Amino acid sequence: MTELKFTNNEMIEKKDHKIKRYPNLITVLMVEDFLKKNRDMPIKIAELKQRLPKQVMHQTLKITLEYLFRSGKIIYGPKGVQWIYAEPEHLRKMMENTLEI
Repeated sequence: MTELKFTNNEMIEKKDHKIKRYPNLITVLMVEDFLKKNRDMPIKIAELKQRLPKQVMHQTLKITLEYLFRSGKIIYGPKGVQWIYAEPEHLRKMMENTLEI
């Protein structure tokens, strides 16, 4: 995956080419949920695109994966991407007996 750089005007530049496609929250959550449920094995980006519930453009998916990598939720390498984030125990316990509205 190529390194994406944020500039002052918040455009993403990749070799003098500006990309204007940002993922929306629904897309980020969809990718997060899918990777959480399939955390057992690394998954290739091409396979991830095919198995997601909704179609996502390649550029949008790459930006989403870059965000998840920077936030420490996934790792990626030659075998693909894999979910590594574990929710802190104290937060999980705190939310166990709460009422969801």
